[in-house]
Amino acid sequence: MIRRLLARPTGCFAVVVLALLVVLAAVSLVWTPQDPFRADPFQQWAAPSLAHWFGTDAAGRDIASYLLAGTRTTVLVAVGSGIVASVVGILLTAIGSLTTRWVREGTAVLLDILVAFPTLLTAMLLTAVFGGSLGIVVVSVGLSFGVTIARVARGEIRRIARSDYVVAARASGVGPLGVLTRHLVPNAAPLFTVQLSLAMATAVLAEAGLSYLGYGAGSDTASWGNLLADLQTYIGVHPWSATWPGAAIALVVAALSLLGDAVRDAADPRLTTGDRTAAGDGTDPDDRPSAGRAADRPAPDGTTTTPGVTA
Repeated sequence: MIRRLLARPTGCFAVVVLALLVVLAAVSLVWTPQDPFRADPFQQWAAPSLAHWFGTDAAGRDIASYLLAGTRTTVLVAVGSGIVASVVGILLTAIGSLTTRWVREGTAVLLDILVAFPTLLTAMLLTAVFGGSLGIVVVSVGLSFGVTIARVARGEIRRIARSDYVVAARASGVGPLGVLTRHLVPNAAPLFTVQLSLAMATAVLAEAGLSYLGYGAGSDTASWGNLLADLQTYIGVHPWSATWPGAAIALVVAALSLLGDAVRDAADPRLTTGDRTAAGDGTDPDDRPSAGRAADRPAPDGTTTTPGVTA
Protein backbone atom coordinates (compact mmCIF):
# COMPACT_ATOMS: atom_id res chain seq x y z
CA MET A 1 0.00 0.00 0.00
CA ILE A 2 2.87 2.39 0.77
CA ARG A 3 4.26 1.80 -2.71
CA ARG A 4 0.89 2.59 -4.27
CA LEU A 5 0.62 5.68 -2.08
CA LEU A 6 4.03 6.99 -3.14
CA ALA A 7 3.25 6.21 -6.77
CA ARG A 8 0.56 8.88 -6.73
CA PRO A 9 1.82 12.48 -7.16
CA THR A 10 -0.46 13.82 -4.43
CA GLY A 11 0.51 11.07 -2.03
CA CYS A 12 4.23 11.53 -2.69
CA PHE A 13 3.92 15.30 -2.21
CA ALA A 14 2.02 14.88 1.07
CA VAL A 15 4.46 12.31 2.47
CA VAL A 16 7.51 14.40 1.58
CA VAL A 17 6.08 17.59 3.10
CA LEU A 18 4.91 15.91 6.30
CA ALA A 19 8.16 13.94 6.70
CA LEU A 20 10.10 17.19 6.30
CA LEU A 21 7.86 18.82 8.92
CA VAL A 22 8.55 16.04 11.44
CA VAL A 23 12.30 16.19 10.75
CA LEU A 24 12.37 19.96 11.22
CA ALA A 25 10.40 19.65 14.46
CA ALA A 26 12.92 17.11 15.74
CA VAL A 27 15.87 19.29 14.68
CA SER A 28 14.36 22.33 16.41
CA LEU A 29 14.52 20.49 19.73
CA VAL A 30 18.31 20.62 19.66
CA TRP A 31 19.22 23.38 17.21
CA THR A 32 17.91 26.60 15.66
CA PRO A 33 19.98 29.15 13.68
CA GLN A 34 19.44 31.69 16.45
CA ASP A 35 17.40 32.09 19.60
CA PRO A 36 13.85 32.43 18.22
CA PHE A 37 12.79 34.74 21.09
CA ARG A 38 15.88 36.98 21.21
CA ALA A 39 15.01 40.52 20.16
CA ASP A 40 17.73 42.68 18.60
CA PRO A 41 16.68 46.34 18.16
CA PHE A 42 19.63 46.90 15.82
CA GLN A 43 18.39 44.23 13.40
CA GLN A 44 14.78 45.36 12.88
CA TRP A 45 13.36 44.35 9.50
CA ALA A 46 16.65 43.02 8.20
CA ALA A 47 16.43 41.64 4.68
CA PRO A 48 16.97 37.93 4.04
CA SER A 49 20.67 37.07 4.21
CA LEU A 50 23.05 34.33 5.31
CA ALA A 51 22.73 35.53 8.90
CA HIS A 52 18.91 35.78 8.73
CA TRP A 53 17.56 33.39 6.11
CA PHE A 54 14.04 34.87 6.07
CA GLY A 55 14.91 38.27 7.54
CA THR A 56 13.80 39.65 10.90
CA ASP A 57 10.61 41.15 12.31
CA ALA A 58 9.82 44.44 14.06
CA ALA A 59 11.50 43.25 17.27
CA GLY A 60 14.59 42.01 15.49
CA ARG A 61 13.77 38.32 15.97
CA ASP A 62 15.05 35.88 13.38
CA ILE A 63 11.99 34.71 11.39
CA ALA A 64 13.60 31.46 10.22
CA SER A 65 14.45 30.43 13.79
CA TYR A 66 10.94 31.26 14.99
CA LEU A 67 9.38 29.30 12.12
CA LEU A 68 11.61 26.32 12.88
CA ALA A 69 10.65 26.40 16.55
CA GLY A 70 6.99 26.72 15.54
CA THR A 71 7.08 23.36 13.76
CA ARG A 72 6.99 21.68 17.19
CA THR A 73 3.71 23.40 18.00
CA THR A 74 2.25 22.44 14.61
CA VAL A 75 3.18 18.76 14.97
CA LEU A 76 1.93 18.64 18.57
CA VAL A 77 -1.44 20.15 17.69
CA ALA A 78 -1.94 18.00 14.57
CA VAL A 79 -0.99 14.69 16.22
CA GLY A 80 -2.79 15.45 19.49
CA SER A 81 -6.00 16.43 17.73
CA GLY A 82 -5.81 13.32 15.56
CA ILE A 83 -5.48 11.07 18.61
CA VAL A 84 -8.39 12.72 20.43
CA ALA A 85 -10.56 12.63 17.30
CA SER A 86 -9.74 8.93 16.78
CA VAL A 87 -10.67 7.95 20.33
CA VAL A 88 -13.87 10.02 20.35
CA GLY A 89 -14.88 8.93 16.85
CA ILE A 90 -14.35 5.21 17.45
CA LEU A 91 -16.10 5.36 20.82
CA LEU A 92 -19.15 7.17 19.44
CA THR A 93 -19.20 4.88 16.40
CA ALA A 94 -19.21 1.81 18.65
CA ILE A 95 -22.02 3.24 20.78
CA GLY A 96 -24.04 4.15 17.69
CA SER A 97 -23.56 0.79 15.97
CA LEU A 98 -23.22 -2.00 18.51
CA THR A 99 -25.72 -1.07 21.22
CA THR A 100 -29.47 -1.37 21.60
CA ARG A 101 -31.82 0.36 19.20
CA TRP A 102 -32.86 3.23 21.47
CA VAL A 103 -29.22 3.99 22.32
CA ARG A 104 -28.31 4.01 18.62
CA GLU A 105 -31.16 6.35 17.76
CA GLY A 106 -30.36 8.66 20.68
CA THR A 107 -26.70 8.75 19.66
CA ALA A 108 -27.66 9.56 16.07
CA VAL A 109 -29.77 12.52 17.21
CA LEU A 110 -26.98 13.74 19.49
CA LEU A 111 -24.43 13.53 16.68
CA ASP A 112 -26.71 15.48 14.34
CA ILE A 113 -26.98 18.23 16.95
CA LEU A 114 -23.28 18.39 17.82
CA VAL A 115 -22.08 18.33 14.22
CA ALA A 116 -24.00 21.56 13.59
CA PHE A 117 -21.45 23.50 15.67
CA PRO A 118 -18.44 24.58 13.55
CA THR A 119 -15.07 23.33 14.76
CA LEU A 120 -13.45 26.76 14.99
CA LEU A 121 -16.44 28.19 16.86
CA THR A 122 -16.30 25.33 19.37
CA ALA A 123 -12.60 25.95 19.89
CA MET A 124 -13.19 29.67 20.42
CA LEU A 125 -15.94 28.99 22.99
CA LEU A 126 -13.77 26.57 24.96
CA THR A 127 -10.72 28.85 24.88
CA ALA A 128 -12.86 31.79 25.98
CA VAL A 129 -14.10 29.80 28.99
CA PHE A 130 -10.96 27.88 29.99
CA GLY A 131 -8.30 30.21 28.63
CA GLY A 132 -6.06 29.96 25.60
CA SER A 133 -3.64 27.06 25.51
CA LEU A 134 -2.49 24.34 23.16
CA GLY A 135 -4.29 21.73 25.26
CA ILE A 136 -7.64 23.47 24.80
CA VAL A 137 -7.07 23.72 21.04
CA VAL A 138 -6.19 20.02 20.81
CA VAL A 139 -9.20 18.91 22.88
CA SER A 140 -11.70 21.20 21.16
CA VAL A 141 -10.65 20.25 17.63
CA GLY A 142 -10.41 16.57 18.58
CA LEU A 143 -13.89 16.55 20.10
CA SER A 144 -15.44 18.40 17.17
CA PHE A 145 -13.91 16.17 14.53
CA GLY A 146 -14.50 13.04 16.61
CA VAL A 147 -18.21 13.81 16.35
CA THR A 148 -17.86 14.38 12.60
CA ILE A 149 -15.98 11.09 12.16
CA ALA A 150 -18.66 9.20 14.07
CA ARG A 151 -21.46 10.72 12.02
CA VAL A 152 -19.75 10.09 8.68
CA ALA A 153 -18.67 6.55 9.59
CA ARG A 154 -22.01 5.52 11.09
CA GLY A 155 -23.53 4.40 7.80
CA GLU A 156 -20.38 2.59 6.67
CA ILE A 157 -20.02 0.79 9.99
CA ARG A 158 -23.64 -0.33 9.94
CA ARG A 159 -23.20 -1.64 6.40
CA ILE A 160 -20.11 -3.61 7.42
CA ALA A 161 -21.87 -4.87 10.55
CA ARG A 162 -24.50 -6.58 8.35
CA SER A 163 -21.92 -8.36 6.19
CA ASP A 164 -21.62 -12.14 6.24
CA TYR A 165 -18.21 -12.35 7.90
CA VAL A 166 -19.33 -10.14 10.80
CA VAL A 167 -22.48 -12.21 11.26
CA ALA A 168 -20.31 -15.33 11.23
CA ALA A 169 -17.94 -13.82 13.79
CA ARG A 170 -20.82 -13.03 16.12
CA ALA A 171 -22.24 -16.51 15.67
CA SER A 172 -18.86 -18.00 16.60
CA GLY A 173 -18.91 -16.14 19.92
CA VAL A 174 -16.87 -13.00 19.18
CA GLY A 175 -18.02 -10.16 21.44
CA PRO A 176 -18.87 -6.58 20.44
CA LEU A 177 -15.37 -5.32 21.25
CA GLY A 178 -13.77 -8.06 19.17
CA VAL A 179 -16.08 -7.36 16.25
CA LEU A 180 -15.23 -3.66 16.48
CA THR A 181 -11.45 -4.08 16.60
CA ARG A 182 -11.10 -7.05 14.24
CA HIS A 183 -13.67 -6.28 11.55
CA LEU A 184 -15.41 -2.92 11.74
CA VAL A 185 -12.51 -0.51 12.30
CA PRO A 186 -10.03 -2.21 9.89
CA ASN A 187 -12.58 -2.29 7.06
CA ALA A 188 -13.57 1.33 7.67
CA ALA A 189 -9.93 2.45 8.00
CA PRO A 190 -9.79 4.33 4.65
CA LEU A 191 -12.80 6.40 5.64
CA PHE A 192 -11.32 7.07 9.07
CA THR A 193 -8.01 8.07 7.47
CA VAL A 194 -9.60 10.70 5.27
CA GLN A 195 -11.49 12.19 8.21
CA LEU A 196 -8.40 12.12 10.44
CA SER A 197 -6.31 13.94 7.85
CA LEU A 198 -9.01 16.61 7.63
CA ALA A 199 -9.09 16.81 11.43
CA MET A 200 -5.34 17.37 11.57
CA ALA A 201 -5.47 19.97 8.81
CA THR A 202 -8.29 21.76 10.62
CA ALA A 203 -6.29 21.60 13.86
CA VAL A 204 -3.35 23.38 12.23
CA LEU A 205 -5.68 26.05 10.86
CA ALA A 206 -7.54 26.37 14.16
CA GLU A 207 -4.33 26.78 16.16
CA ALA A 208 -3.03 29.40 13.74
CA GLY A 209 -6.37 31.22 13.71
CA LEU A 210 -6.81 31.15 17.48
CA SER A 211 -3.22 32.27 18.06
CA TYR A 212 -3.81 35.04 15.55
CA LEU A 213 -6.82 36.15 17.58
CA GLY A 214 -4.98 35.78 20.89
CA TYR A 215 -6.80 32.63 22.08
CA GLY A 216 -4.26 29.98 21.10
CA ALA A 217 -0.69 29.40 22.19
CA GLY A 218 0.71 31.89 24.68
CA SER A 219 3.33 34.46 23.83
CA ASP A 220 6.00 32.22 25.35
CA THR A 221 5.26 29.46 22.80
CA ALA A 222 6.56 29.64 19.25
CA SER A 223 3.55 29.44 16.94
CA TRP A 224 3.06 30.24 13.29
CA GLY A 225 -0.22 31.94 14.17
CA ASN A 226 1.51 34.19 16.71
CA LEU A 227 4.14 35.15 14.16
CA LEU A 228 1.52 35.87 11.52
CA ALA A 229 -0.39 38.07 13.98
CA ASP A 230 2.77 40.03 14.75
CA LEU A 231 3.70 40.52 11.10
CA GLN A 232 0.28 41.37 9.66
CA THR A 233 0.42 44.86 11.20
CA TYR A 234 3.33 45.71 8.92
CA ILE A 235 2.23 43.80 5.85
CA GLY A 236 1.75 47.02 3.88
CA VAL A 237 5.36 48.05 4.53
CA HIS A 238 7.09 44.67 4.62
CA PRO A 239 4.82 42.28 2.70
CA TRP A 240 7.54 39.65 2.25
CA SER A 241 7.78 39.03 6.00
CA ALA A 242 4.24 37.65 6.37
CA THR A 243 4.74 35.39 3.36
CA TRP A 244 6.80 32.85 5.29
CA PRO A 245 4.36 31.83 8.06
CA GLY A 246 1.40 32.03 5.67
CA ALA A 247 3.13 29.78 3.13
CA ALA A 248 4.14 27.31 5.85
CA ILE A 249 0.56 27.02 7.15
CA ALA A 250 -0.88 26.63 3.64
CA LEU A 251 1.71 23.99 2.69
CA VAL A 252 1.11 21.81 5.74
CA VAL A 253 -2.69 22.07 5.50
CA ALA A 254 -2.58 21.15 1.80
CA ALA A 255 -0.31 18.16 2.52
CA LEU A 256 -2.59 16.84 5.27
CA SER A 257 -5.67 17.23 3.09
CA LEU A 258 -4.05 15.47 0.12
CA LEU A 259 -2.71 12.66 2.30
CA GLY A 260 -6.18 11.45 3.24
CA ASP A 261 -7.36 11.38 -0.37
CA ALA A 262 -4.20 9.57 -1.49
CA VAL A 263 -4.53 6.92 1.25
CA ARG A 264 -8.18 6.37 0.38
CA ASP A 265 -7.36 5.95 -3.32
CA ALA A 266 -4.46 3.60 -2.58
CA ALA A 267 -6.61 1.46 -0.28
CA ASP A 268 -9.58 1.26 -2.66
CA PRO A 269 -9.39 -2.13 -4.41
CA ARG A 270 -11.36 -0.85 -7.38
CA LEU A 271 -8.86 1.94 -7.99
CA THR A 272 -5.82 -0.23 -7.40
CA THR A 273 -7.13 -2.81 -9.89
CA GLY A 274 -7.55 -0.05 -12.43
CA ASP A 275 -4.04 1.15 -11.72
CA ARG A 276 -2.60 -2.32 -12.30
CA THR A 277 -4.43 -2.54 -15.63
CA ALA A 278 -3.19 0.88 -16.68
CA ALA A 279 0.34 0.04 -15.58
CA GLY A 280 0.38 -3.15 -17.68
CA ASP A 281 0.68 -2.93 -21.45
CA GLY A 282 -1.40 0.24 -21.74
CA THR A 283 -4.16 -1.40 -23.74
CA ASP A 284 -7.74 -2.10 -22.93
CA PRO A 285 -8.51 -5.78 -22.27
CA ASP A 286 -11.21 -5.72 -24.95
CA ASP A 287 -8.67 -4.53 -27.52
CA ARG A 288 -6.23 -7.38 -26.90
CA PRO A 289 -6.13 -10.34 -29.35
CA SER A 290 -8.09 -13.33 -28.09
CA ALA A 291 -8.20 -16.97 -29.03
CA GLY A 292 -11.60 -16.48 -30.67
CA ARG A 293 -10.19 -13.83 -33.01
CA ALA A 294 -7.42 -16.09 -34.24
CA ALA A 295 -9.85 -17.40 -36.86
CA ASP A 296 -9.92 -13.94 -38.45
CA ARG A 297 -6.29 -14.34 -39.50
CA PRO A 298 -5.57 -15.37 -43.10
CA ALA A 299 -5.34 -19.10 -43.67
CA PRO A 300 -2.35 -20.60 -45.49
CA ASP A 301 -4.35 -20.74 -48.75
CA GLY A 302 -5.10 -17.01 -48.54
CA THR A 303 -8.73 -17.31 -47.45
CA THR A 304 -10.18 -15.84 -44.27
CA THR A 305 -12.59 -17.65 -42.00
CA THR A 306 -14.98 -16.02 -39.56
CA PRO A 307 -16.48 -17.86 -36.57
CA GLY A 308 -20.06 -18.85 -37.20
CA VAL A 309 -19.76 -18.49 -40.99
CA THR A 310 -19.22 -21.49 -43.18
CA ALA A 311 -17.97 -21.38 -46.70
